[in-house]
Amino acid sequence: MNDLYVRFMAPVIPQTADLLFKALDSAIAQKRQRVHLLISSPGGSVFHGLSIYNFLKGAPIEVMTYNFGSVDSIGVVMFCAGTRRFSVPHARFLIHGVKLNVNGNNSFDEKQLEEHLKGVKIDQQNIAQVIADTTERPRDKVENDMNSRITLSPIEAKNYGLVHEIKSELFPQDAQMIMIGENVQLPQGIQLPNGIQLPFNLPLGFTYPSVEGYTQSDDLKYVTI
Repeated sequence: MNDLYVRFMAPVIPQTADLLFKALDSAIAQKRQRVHLLISSPGGSVFHGLSIYNFLKGAPIEVMTYNFGSVDSIGVVMFCAGTRRFSVPHARFLIHGVKLNVNGNNSFDEKQLEEHLKGVKIDQQNIAQVIADTTERPRDKVENDMNSRITLSPIEAKNYGLVHEIKSELFPQDAQMIMIGENVQLPQGIQLPNGIQLPFNLPLGFTYPSVEGYTQSDDLKYVTI
């Protein structure tokens, strides 16, 4: 009961970040000793990814991270939060620079452009510093790699300093796991303790404390949010 496993197979967006924070808050409240964060993500929001990294590094709980598919972009920063970092043999890491996304017909004056460019530069420096601190590489060399867009195999990632160990095993058979994804569903008619029944289409954001009268037990090892 001291270990909680979280499978994060999703982009880093406000909704999935919020679900991860809820899972972490619950683990801390339950005084768990370790969180195992299993990641396969195309990346996403720099703001949310850096916030997750800083929260994990400052939280009173041991964090271990795993790449079980592809860890790209800001997902690499999340991966760096682990005190021990693992990868399956058939995976990849993608490191690249920060881009400014402009939607629609937005227009900016000179001052606004300067503000946006400064924000991009700071984000780039923060990401480079996280990777540099993790891998013990000079930050300027990491920034060069980001600008060059490098893709690493698990062996290359280990040599780079991102990964401690390459292994296929991710979790034990009796692991308690929370699953975070874009469209996670449970089979129709699944029965929970106390006679509670979930709908067929489980909405994004569901977590077991939100079901009145339900308390987690050995009857449900996998809790989906």
